[in-house]
Amino acid sequence: MRRKMLAITTLVLFGTLAALAQTVPLYRVTVIDRTVSAVDYQYRNGPTQIDFRGTVLLPQAKGDAIVESKPGRVEIEARFEHLPPPTRFGREYLTYVLWAITPEGHAKNLGEVLAGSSEKGRLKVTTDLQAFGLIVTAEPHSAVRLPSDVVVLENHVRPDTMGNTEPIQAKYELLPRGHYTYEVPMDVRAVEGNGPKLSMDQYQEVVEIYEAQNAVQIAASAGADRYAADTLAKARNLLRAAQDAQAHRFGMTTVVTAARQAAQTAEDARIIALQRRQESDLAQARDQAAREQAERQRAEAAAQTARTEADATRALLEQERAAKRQAELAAAAAPAPPPPPAPQPVVLPAPNQDTQQKSMLRMRLLQQFNSVLPARDTPRGLLVTIPDYDFRGAVVSPQIEERLSRIAAILSAQAGLFVEVGGHGRLSLERADAVRAVLVHDGAPPNAVAARDYGDSRPLVSNASATGREQNRRVEIVIAGRPIGDQPYWAKTYSLAPQR
Repeated sequence: MRRKMLAITTLVLFGTLAALAQTVPLYRVTVIDRTVSAVDYQYRNGPTQIDFRGTVLLPQAKGDAIVESKPGRVEIEARFEHLPPPTRFGREYLTYVLWAITPEGHAKNLGEVLAGSSEKGRLKVTTDLQAFGLIVTAEPHSAVRLPSDVVVLENHVRPDTMGNTEPIQAKYELLPRGHYTYEVPMDVRAVEGNGPKLSMDQYQEVVEIYEAQNAVQIAASAGADRYAADTLAKARNLLRAAQDAQAHRFGMTTVVTAARQAAQTAEDARIIALQRRQESDLAQARDQAAREQAERQRAEAAAQTARTEADATRALLEQERAAKRQAELAAAAAPAPPPPPAPQPVVLPAPNQDTQQKSMLRMRLLQQFNSVLPARDTPRGLLVTIPDYDFRGAVVSPQIEERLSRIAAILSAQAGLFVEVGGHGRLSLERADAVRAVLVHDGAPPNAVAARDYGDSRPLVSNASATGREQNRRVEIVIAGRPIGDQPYWAKTYSLAPQR
């Protein structure tokens, strides 16, 4: 029996990612506010059918699927027609992928859709999801974790489809770009030249190797050489193994297995690189914030010292001027009635010893707290802030728990202080309770430590952005009480005396 031969019209133009920059766009196609319905396939309700319709990117495409919910899984058997080579959307697109999208917008890769010369494809897969919608996208390789903008098919609920339906809420965090957008080449036919004829097995080998190359190059461009070098090196070794297997004609199964392992490992390297880069950027931002805070504190201390010295100098000059005026008036005195006494400068009474002691203790405790965690002096009391990134859900990270133990030791050594642990934002009460538990466990007086839930009632900045919401999610430890008074060290009292 003769094997069916495929005309490979696009593989000769598959190149590296660098070649993609040479693609000249003619216009941009954008589809906004697509409506995709999720179906809740009820357990043991029997198989049901659902259709696929092409989007504006591929209106002639169509298909259908049989979906059946079984114990522990949902089986999907899908068929597609009129799927041309994906390179028509750009030379980086080498394959099609079927996705399940939950009603909340989470995307799950169900598998690769390979279409032959007949432009038809079939796929039989299972998923642990119960309610989902189905879409098909063009992708650079089959191991991608998020769908691209090039959505070519969407499920369409039939009148006889069994199951409850609801619209899918695609969230920005899960579908980063939110619209279906792609760059259309200047001439689509230019990327569909006449190439060599290959068997179906040879075609699949070549496509899978090109997908693996794409995945490796994408990972490298994402910084995997720096942040996930070991994983990227493993992906490159698997790619070379697939290329060697193809060169030595080890068979389609061996070549495709090695190529898909290379693509999956390269995608892992890309994800690891992104995570480690974010962690590195966050650590740098924390260090920068700590340095800036230390600089601000030093500047505030220097400014306070300068103000104190200036006040003392000004008072001394006023006293000298008053004494000089009195001497001049006494020397010029005559038998005539003495002139009225010159107005005396108002001298404020020095702060009493108790106030000074409270201020000194307040400043000493502020320095001790600030050596452990960022702290500042406020009218509410000494305030220590624990930001959102120092929690793992509602649990305090081990590093911060160790620092809280040091704060508890400081509190246990000073009687008469009251501590309020206030939670703000998501998981506010749980986090406040967790911080209080650490303080009490490590020596802070239980009756002097309270936890409160402020929720979103006291934001520091606007909640309109993800950065703002993260900054507002925090726990604040406020230390107050008679031993440290009710005035910040930088606050001053002024006496108003009537002028003569």
